[in-house]
Formats: sequence, C-alpha cells, structure tokens
Amino acid sequence: MAGNTGTYLIRGASILGGEPADLLIRDGVIAETGTGLSVDGATVIDAAGLVALPGMVDVHTHLREPGREDAETVETGTRAAALGGYTAVHAMANSTPVADTAGVVEQVYTLGRTAGWVDVRPVGAVTVGLAGEQLAELGAMADSRARVRMFSDDGICVHDPVLMRRALEYVKAFDGVVAQHAQEPRLTAGAQMNEGEVSAVLGLAGWPAVAEESIIARDVLLAQHVGSRLHVCHVSTAGSVEIIRWAKERGINVTAEVTPHHLLLTDDLVRSYDPVFKVNPPLRTDADVQALRAGLADGTIDVVGTDHAPHPSEHKECEWAQAAMGMTGLETALSVVQHTMIETGLMTWADFARVTSTAAAKIGRLADQGRPLAAGEPANVILVDPAARWTVDPFRMATMGRNSPFKGRELPGKVVATFFKGHPTVLDGELNTPYPYADATAGVA
Repeated sequence: MAGNTGTYLIRGASILGGEPADLLIRDGVIAETGTGLSVDGATVIDAAGLVALPGMVDVHTHLREPGREDAETVETGTRAAALGGYTAVHAMANSTPVADTAGVVEQVYTLGRTAGWVDVRPVGAVTVGLAGEQLAELGAMADSRARVRMFSDDGICVHDPVLMRRALEYVKAFDGVVAQHAQEPRLTAGAQMNEGEVSAVLGLAGWPAVAEESIIARDVLLAQHVGSRLHVCHVSTAGSVEIIRWAKERGINVTAEVTPHHLLLTDDLVRSYDPVFKVNPPLRTDADVQALRAGLADGTIDVVGTDHAPHPSEHKECEWAQAAMGMTGLETALSVVQHTMIETGLMTWADFARVTSTAAAKIGRLADQGRPLAAGEPANVILVDPAARWTVDPFRMATMGRNSPFKGRELPGKVVATFFKGHPTVLDGELNTPYPYADATAGVA
C-alpha cells in the first residue's frame, strides 16, 4: 500500500525527443497526455526544452549492503540512482552475506522499500556463496517476496559448464534468466588490464579478449540447447559483439549489456597507473569501443548496465596491483550515453529509452517499469535537460564511492526531475523526498 503521491502537470516536455506535450500525473499513473492541459490543484512543472523519458532501469548495480556498508548502502546507492534518472535497479548478489537465500534477497528488497528512492530488485546468486560448486536456492528466491527473476554470480564466472547448464534449466520453471560474468578464470589468473599493446609496454599481466569471448560462445550454445534465457553482463570486446550477433541471428534467447565506461574509455588510460581505471572486465581498445557503440545502436547489445561498483577510498588510493576493480556509474550513465550515442548520431532519445529502460525492464520482468509515456501507464518518468553541461565531481555525488573514472570531465545532459510511481524523488536536479510507502515491509505494491 502506498501513500498519496499527489497531482503533477508536466507542461511542454519533448516526449522521447519528439513533439512537446503535457503529461498529467495523478495517483501514481499518467492520467492524461495532450496539449494545453489544465487541472485545478495540480503542481505545474514547466518542462519546455526538457526531454521526457521513461524512468531508467539498471540491470547491474552493486549496492554492497548487507555487509559492505563502508562502500555503499541501499539508501546511498538508491539516492544516487534517483539522481541519475533511475526508477529501478537490480542489486547484484555479491554482498556479505551473499544473496543466495530467500532471507537475504528479502532483506535487500525490504531495505529498498524502506529507502523509497527507486524499485530495488535483488539479483540472486547462481551458486552458494558464489563458490561455483552448488546451485543456490533459486526456486526459493523466485518464490520470495522479492520475486527474483535474475540470477548471477557477477564478479565471478560460472565456469563449470555442467553447473551453468543446470542453472539455465532450473530458471526456465519461473521464466528467470542467468546473467553471466563472462571470464574464463584460467585465462585471466593474475591479469591486471586488457592484453594488448599497452599491457606489453607497461609490463602488466594481460587480460585477453578470448577469456570473455570463449565463455559467451559456450553459454549461448548451452542456452540454445536447453531453451533458456541467457544474459551477458558487461560485454567489452568486438569479438563478443560478433558472437552475440551470431547467436541472435540463429534465434538463441540471449540478451547483453554494455557499461557506459566501456562505451567511452580505453586501455590507454591505464598508462597513468591511476587505479580508478582498474575495472573488470578491463577497459579495452578504441576498436572495441567503436564495436560496442555499433552493437548497442543496431540492437545486438540490448541495454546499458552501469555495473555501478563503489569502493572505499583506501581500496582505490593505493598501488595499481593492490587496488580493487570497479567504477561508480549511476549518476553519470545518462550523460555518457548521451555523449557517446546521441551526440554522435548513432541513436535518438527514443533509442535511449529502449536501451536504458524498456529492454532492461523486459529482461528483469518488471511489468510496471519501462512503460510508454501514455495515459493509464505507471508514472515512472524522468525529465532531462539535454543542453545542460556539467563537470563530474565525485565528492558532490550521492553515492559513497568516489571512484568515478569521469572525474573532471565535462559531460552533457542532466536529470531535472525523476518521478517514481508518480512521486517526485528528484526536482530541480536535487533530491526531493522518497516514495511514501505506507509499510516498507508489506508485499509488493
């Protein structure tokens, strides 16, 4: 049960980058669309020059809680998500304890409702303790209040092909999906960065593209064999794009994501030895970046997933070899995608909505997210100023992580407002108030 969300009249927004229109939001839904709307008692928002989009959905977020509250909490991570334009995030399982039981995923789900900034959907672990030896309680997590539909050992590859097959078979029973972290462990032992010209010059152990590509090739064939859904996390190489394209052409039920940082940054940045650029999978070459952009534009890659991975400062402010892998991304994703995909002419704002919202909601089976901006639909809506320019300052962000690889960069586009279930969690580019759940421990609203 939810509290009163009020009535809001958004005037003159460019819907998906098209013609301006008004949106009337009442009682958590879009009540009416059109031009020249007027409603007594409504809070009016002048959206001239702004783009209206469905709330973004992240299929790949690390909220760290429970257990790593020194890096992030559900509260701080979802504040960052709301500011970034998200109305739903999928919280990865590598917390402490691991989200491999119904009890832990329900804890994360309840923390999300208590915070109230976005819809938090826990991702269940594929294997117990992420150890890759025994399947976790997949069915129990699916049947829990959290209604888990995505399962991943992200951060660790499910490298045993028999175990991966069993997981793919199991999730078919409840229309689940296995999200694979594609990394053959024996090919990446001790790896520090992308294997290539820069790693040779720097003398750092290389991470070959084939370590990712070989797992993807194996897993699309397994998914075809058992007739199940496979999702590939953070695709990073040109070869991976080609394998996924091949699989889709043959009707294999595979989806894939790319991170904002892999759409922009290259391994040449590692020459600085700044650990902020250390990430898994590693930054690749410019040729890989261009292939990823092309794959996202033509639909081979389905969605943008942030892989938001905050770390305590001491885990990044150290020598390269000892530094943790990962980058923050929730508050910069929209801007990076606008810069790399829209400003380059590869995509439109309608395409943006597809890869950041609609397709992501479909993968996670979120029925009330990623919906059209039309009368009768849930009011998960964001307003974006595409003309805005801002300089990234990690210390002004809501996330606890300061490990943004975009620090000091000027980026385009800012989220002006975020409406979650019809309630403005962000107004005028600032946090407003969380969604007023009447009872954070109640069932799904």
